[in-house]
Amino acid sequence: MAEQPNQPAVHTATHAATLGAAPQSAQQTDVAIIGSGPGGYACALRAAQLGLHVTLIERDEHAGGTCLNRGCIPTKALLDAAHAARDARRGADLGFGTQATTPDRAKLLDFQHDAVHTMVSGLESLIQARRIDFAHGTAKITSAAAATDTAVKDASVTDAAADPHAAAAPSHTLTITSPAEGTRTISARHVVVATGASPRALSAVPVGGRVLDSDAALELPEIPRSVIVIGSGAIGLEFASFWATMGSKVTVLLRHGKPLSSWPRRVGSALKRGMTAHGVTFLDYISVESFAEADDSHDADGTVRLTLATKKGTTTLAADYVLVAIGRTPATSAAWIAQAGIVLDDHGFIATDPLGRTTVPGIWAVGDVTAGRQLAHRAFAQGRVVAEAIAGLSPEPVQDVLVPRVVFSFPEAASVGLDADQAKSGAFGAFHDVKESAISMDGNARTAIAGETGVVDVVTGVPDEATDDATDVAATSSGTPRLVLGVHMVGPHVSEFMGEAQQIIRNRIPLHEAADAIHAHPTFSEAFGEALLKADGSPLHTL
Repeated sequence: MAEQPNQPAVHTATHAATLGAAPQSAQQTDVAIIGSGPGGYACALRAAQLGLHVTLIERDEHAGGTCLNRGCIPTKALLDAAHAARDARRGADLGFGTQATTPDRAKLLDFQHDAVHTMVSGLESLIQARRIDFAHGTAKITSAAAATDTAVKDASVTDAAADPHAAAAPSHTLTITSPAEGTRTISARHVVVATGASPRALSAVPVGGRVLDSDAALELPEIPRSVIVIGSGAIGLEFASFWATMGSKVTVLLRHGKPLSSWPRRVGSALKRGMTAHGVTFLDYISVESFAEADDSHDADGTVRLTLATKKGTTTLAADYVLVAIGRTPATSAAWIAQAGIVLDDHGFIATDPLGRTTVPGIWAVGDVTAGRQLAHRAFAQGRVVAEAIAGLSPEPVQDVLVPRVVFSFPEAASVGLDADQAKSGAFGAFHDVKESAISMDGNARTAIAGETGVVDVVTGVPDEATDDATDVAATSSGTPRLVLGVHMVGPHVSEFMGEAQQIIRNRIPLHEAADAIHAHPTFSEAFGEALLKADGSPLHTL
């Protein structure tokens, strides 16, 4: 049997005869993964691909975690429906008789559930095809190798993990409890914690009844007359866009002056303008003090009333529903995590080294339980890294700054790399002559035809090693040239530009080479190309 690419010879020799086969004992496994969300199942698929026997444990009925079942997929199904409604409404302006009718929430729910079923079924078929042992139930580590405070801090990111087959016997014991199957025990050489996260609570506005978290909002049986959204991150903005398009009166409360407050200023401001044009109202510099539900469900202002603190004093605001979307809390409070010796940071995230190793040898963590951007594609990448490290390869760690962020609002927002302040801080490398080059997407043909707006902001800089020591002048063709350090955008379909932007930044492609790339005309992505040209000093369609 030929050796697989990037697979260590020792691993191939060990598993060549049994690749994909069931383990000799159903009670033993090479890798036990607790949680089958993006990080967990990506780790499972890659580890199985590398010849390891994998047990993937999921407490819910189906694989996929929050992303497939209660997050990425169902919300994008609803947003796809919202796009269809917007296109239908544009028909009158374009000479068509098509008009959007009152949304049928029951049909929308069916569409949403069908999308989830399709993706989950595909994933479960893939898990089965890779011969992964998929166990339903709640898992916990009941005995683990001795913990060490230095396991994380001393681990070098260039060190390959120990050969998973070196030990004569598994070192960790887990119990899996299922209402249908009772309790069983398994032993694993490696355990990966991928238990995800849950919606963060807001003490002033507890979830229940007409106060929703994102899970409850997905299953809401009606399109609300009015909604107040507390939180201006991806979850809150996407629901706001959906409801506003479906005819709801939507008000988003901002703690600061713009949504996505941790993103570059231009992005937040442009997104606020764009979403306002699509019918969303924003209230700035607001904090919530309390809430009450009205006795009269037919109150014209709504049945949930919030007391708000503003710069001008206290006021009230009412709506039919309130969505609390202030972030997600890592699922690390189970007693067995502490009992296993797994160390958490001050925010409840599992402490790991860059390769995902925890403070306990042989126990790893991926996804939303680790500090950083709580995004499915980050978890995918982490899962692959951990699987390869367990298999004895030497993968590159995931760098959060290279993980794209996308908000599928109307219009979309997308970002990857450094903003100008980060580039100047020195925390991500030494750069000088840092510049921001921004263009409006209004001049892009496709954007104008679609009746949309947006902005593209490109951050560039010169690495310090590219400086002529004698003149302190940025190097030109004779040395390392100016690089693209960050790309931040608002506009239609900007999520689709992130692959190109990430590759330019990750591979340190010189700005003048990136600007030479030819973008097809007329496309939305031409706006990104024009921004690169402006950053390089040679814009074509802008000043």
